[in-house]
Amino acid sequence: MAGRARRPPHYPDRVTEASAPSQPTDDGADGHTLSITVTGDDRPGVTGTLLSAVSGVGAEVLDIQQVVVHGHLTLTLLLRPGSHVEQLRDSAAVAAHRLGLVLTVTEGSGDNARPRQGRAAVVVLGAPLRASAVSRVTTRIAEHGANIDRIRRLSRYPVTTVEFDISGADVPSLRTELALVATTEGIDIAVAPGGLARRGRRLVVLDVDSTLIQQEVIELLAAHCGREAEVAEVTARAMAGELDFEESLRARVATLAGLPASVLDEVRDAVELTPGARTLVRTLKRLGFTVGLVSGGFIEIVGALADDLGIDHARANRLEIEDGHLTGRVVGEVVDRAGKARALREFAEQEGLPLSRTVAIGDGANDLDMLDAAGLGVAFNAKPIVQEQAQTSVNVPYLDSVLYLLGISREEIEEADLDDGTPTHAPPVPHASH
Repeated sequence: MAGRARRPPHYPDRVTEASAPSQPTDDGADGHTLSITVTGDDRPGVTGTLLSAVSGVGAEVLDIQQVVVHGHLTLTLLLRPGSHVEQLRDSAAVAAHRLGLVLTVTEGSGDNARPRQGRAAVVVLGAPLRASAVSRVTTRIAEHGANIDRIRRLSRYPVTTVEFDISGADVPSLRTELALVATTEGIDIAVAPGGLARRGRRLVVLDVDSTLIQQEVIELLAAHCGREAEVAEVTARAMAGELDFEESLRARVATLAGLPASVLDEVRDAVELTPGARTLVRTLKRLGFTVGLVSGGFIEIVGALADDLGIDHARANRLEIEDGHLTGRVVGEVVDRAGKARALREFAEQEGLPLSRTVAIGDGANDLDMLDAAGLGVAFNAKPIVQEQAQTSVNVPYLDSVLYLLGISREEIEEADLDDGTPTHAPPVPHASH
């Protein structure tokens, strides 16, 4: 039958349309926009089908955003429709109906995306991560006056980690505010500048004893002369900041006098890496990052660890050996609290990186200057005095959790391992937390 062509149906049971603005919709003005959103079960081809449906009228794409959460898709196109608003509505409605998706169409004026200033990344770790804790975090962000622009999960095991991409934040102030939430809720929270500050090459420097490895090397050595308990007590007081580190180190090393140098080989064999240590270093190296070790322990052990893991820089104290035996003294300048910070700065200078591009990880009071000097200082299962003063703390026993603080997800880590044939397993539970 001849006559005017029928317009495609709007399928009102599947479509929500916002009120149109008062200005004309067919004047082709540059400021006129049409936002088309579809939601529903995800499957291959949805984006292509929707774009094909609206492509025949010459609309200009201003923005595309898509997210899939547990198989549920939300896809939004922001278009400059010109004089084809009705055609775009009808084409989108037909495509959404064919795909079995819910369609929402909104007309507007201009690209309404707000300028994003004060960008920050808030990473939250919990084992478990309870809804009440996440609620406290999001409420605190809102009370700070910041907006959550995106949320994504970085890991589901062995800890649950989510990252909030926010704008409108003052990073130092928000870090202080969320530290209180972390303490009361028993979770770990890291706040770091977002945007370009989160990308690019970095230097990551780790403490060794009770950080990269699970033991204190001086205690392993002292066990060979029957004075482990005595040395362990002094070590604990030094790491808690109760004793001068250099003085305590010299006193502990003195107990080793007379031990055969061969005990160093036995200690090297006894050292156990912290769960996730190899994954951390392997992933950092894949990203082109530089990794360093700075230790108040001994280069005879630390150097072997650095060689085994492919670490770029290592600095530690050197034991004096004469006639095949330890003398009970160290050689040269002691790597103490100030020496660790100095090593961090020197490594950064050698790599041509500003301190803002550095990350330091440690657990003891002698790590505090290093943590403070770094762009991001991480207290890893640290003593209370360190947790109180560090920028952020990680209190789960997996060293590769630090990767989440840098925005690297568990899925990305495992995909990289799969690509080069590295066996991927859930990190083992450590013998004890530090």
